[in-house]
Amino acid sequence: MDDLNPSKDRAGANLPESEHPTGLTDREAAARLAQFGPNAIRERSESTLHRLRGFFWGPIPWMIEIAAALSAVVRHWADLAIILVMLVLNAGVGFWQEHKAGNAIAALKQKLALKARVLRDGQWRDIAAAELVPNDIVTVQLGNIVPADLTLLSGDFLSVDQSALTGESLPVDKKVGDTAYSGSIVKLGEMTGRVTATGMNTYFGKTARLIESAHTVSHFQRAVLRIGNFLIIVTVGLVAFILGAALYRHDPPLETIQFALVLTVAAIPVALPAVLSVTMAVGAERLAGMKAIVSRLVSIEELAGLNMLCCDKTGTLTRNELTLGDPVRIGAADIKEVLVAAALASTRETADPIDRAIFNRVHADDLSNFVIRHFTPFDPVRKRTEGDIVRDGKAFKVSKGAAQVIVALAKPDAETAATVDAAVDAFARDGYRALAVARTDETGHWRILGVLPLFDPPREDSASTIAKLQRVGVAIKMVTGDHIAIARQIAARLDLGRTIFSAPDLLSDGVSDGDRAKILAADGFAEVFPEHKFAIVKALQAEGYVVGMTGDGVNDAPAIKQADVGIAVSGATDAARSAAGLVLTAPGLTVIASAIEESRRIFERMTSYATYRIAETVRVLLFMTVSILVFNFYPVTAVMIVLLALFNDFPIMMIAYDNAPVAERPVVWNMRRVLGLAFILGFAGVIASFLMFVIARDYFGLPPAEVQSMVFLKLLVAGHMTIYLTRNTGPIWQRPWPNWRLVVTSEATQILGTVAVLSGWFVAPLAWPYVIFVWLYSLLWFAINSAVKIAAIAVFRRLRNRTVKP
Repeated sequence: MDDLNPSKDRAGANLPESEHPTGLTDREAAARLAQFGPNAIRERSESTLHRLRGFFWGPIPWMIEIAAALSAVVRHWADLAIILVMLVLNAGVGFWQEHKAGNAIAALKQKLALKARVLRDGQWRDIAAAELVPNDIVTVQLGNIVPADLTLLSGDFLSVDQSALTGESLPVDKKVGDTAYSGSIVKLGEMTGRVTATGMNTYFGKTARLIESAHTVSHFQRAVLRIGNFLIIVTVGLVAFILGAALYRHDPPLETIQFALVLTVAAIPVALPAVLSVTMAVGAERLAGMKAIVSRLVSIEELAGLNMLCCDKTGTLTRNELTLGDPVRIGAADIKEVLVAAALASTRETADPIDRAIFNRVHADDLSNFVIRHFTPFDPVRKRTEGDIVRDGKAFKVSKGAAQVIVALAKPDAETAATVDAAVDAFARDGYRALAVARTDETGHWRILGVLPLFDPPREDSASTIAKLQRVGVAIKMVTGDHIAIARQIAARLDLGRTIFSAPDLLSDGVSDGDRAKILAADGFAEVFPEHKFAIVKALQAEGYVVGMTGDGVNDAPAIKQADVGIAVSGATDAARSAAGLVLTAPGLTVIASAIEESRRIFERMTSYATYRIAETVRVLLFMTVSILVFNFYPVTAVMIVLLALFNDFPIMMIAYDNAPVAERPVVWNMRRVLGLAFILGFAGVIASFLMFVIARDYFGLPPAEVQSMVFLKLLVAGHMTIYLTRNTGPIWQRPWPNWRLVVTSEATQILGTVAVLSGWFVAPLAWPYVIFVWLYSLLWFAINSAVKIAAIAVFRRLRNRTVKP
């Protein structure tokens, strides 16, 4: 069995013994790592102090700083203190949000870090690619991303896609002595190489110095940012109008400018982009805990809107635990000869489930007299493996692979070919996958030895998970390279339906209108090649579906990249992982279902915050503008505005952790509804505020300072209650209940504001009866606004249903 040792029969085996690399020792590698640094592209980073300083520099901080300076000039020291606290707190909140999002993204990158197969201390091991150093011996194979610049030492050939580096559109063939560049993707073959450059010294690293990475913004973010820009323009316009009117009335100019600056800062939703980023980053951390890593944060939006999932059978719907059945003997003397030949055409080095199933049926002693001189691994084009074997001085070859490929290789007579086809069909009807095994005779001609049946049973949770996904609006289509009979048998077991098409037959001449109709009607596709996956995704997208496609191989990468949500399943190649928006680290469909559910929660949190923030801007700004222009009365002071902004910051930070509901159907951003609901709630808040103003001034007969305190408390209490309104679409008691972080921060700031009003901190004090009245009044309007919200959402739904195609 020593001759079958992976470290001997695979990487480096084709070198003469005198040149056989032993690799670096761990001590040598550690010394070189200290000398050359990690094998990583250095990212430009700022110091913590520099990043923090950036939050005090810019249009918004400038306005706060000018307001503070004006307070000092007019000797309003209390105002100055509060405004400075606002400046520091705004900077702190922004820094914390950026830091939180940055940490989450860094953690996700760490989980997606590449691995490399390296020879250290004479043994092959998997290490993080960042730990590679010059002179390391590594092996690269189909689907790998080359981890560093390599000089190829051994192996038959390598075909690599280096288009991202050089712009060459076609794969480039490499041979011994050539250089394989870091970042290129192995399309075919397997070779061993010596690391010549790492990190920034690689060809890729030198190129990376010249470019900047792109930042992708989702549809939702883009739409919300457009609304934010619109609100900024409206805010600046209305504040300018207020400023002009105040100066016309000969109000004190310094205090008027101070008030205008503070009002602008409080009204502009400056934290909106940061809160969205933190919400997605925190959600991405939760997804990672569910074994689903989002490689790009913007993929969360697409995942929440997913309504069509094209799902691999092997490893996702099935266990990927192959069991070898009883082989059919065709040209072999006995079953043992079939199994031994199959084992010789396999390798223990990889975790291939087919090879593992074969070795489980073969005794080690049966292989002890064979020497594997060379092994050619499986690839999606040849669809077979091959071993060059020597026993007792006699050389021969063995091969195992797809039955039709082995038949084409051996070119048997019609009777033998028919026997193979009959065995494959019989196994397929029972749900077995079939592989043929062949070897060469003394003359070098191939002879078919037999057919191996392999069974991969469905996962216990697949049927229930499929039913659950279908209930929440996600259609499932099975995609498999297996025989159509196997696909139908597995589909029936999973209650997927039996409308299964052969992809080569369906898509042989492109995708016609008739083919597109069949694709829509299909429950699954069999005998699928990677190019068929791409065509299926394109056809479904053309029909308006948000499509998810799973895959694991290098040739799956185009379809994964084309899909709205590309999903690299557990154990996928580097190429598939780099193309995917979602990378699974555990097998099974349940992981995908959990990821969809969590992404819908994240989407609801973002929608909730956007609605709340826009509603508050409308409510405060419109109320202030009308009060000043119509009643010539400032309903709140500059300090009160600052306090409102400060108290609002704390609950906003907790929205990312709220227990958001899960939508029953796929969700898509609907900014008309967000904007419409926000304006309706905002206008309702303006009406409530004016009624409070009139009651305080005319009914209670309070002096202006106490009227301002009463209005301030109402804006604070009712504003925080708006958070509870926007977090769902139903009554306020609709589950799930708010997260304790959100409740505690919201109620704590409301209580703190109430104590400030009772005690006269920075505001005119109010007696208990008036404070209690404000709370009861706010609760009454909370109930009214809840009914208004439910009615508005019902109207939006009816309008949407009228525009949806039947």
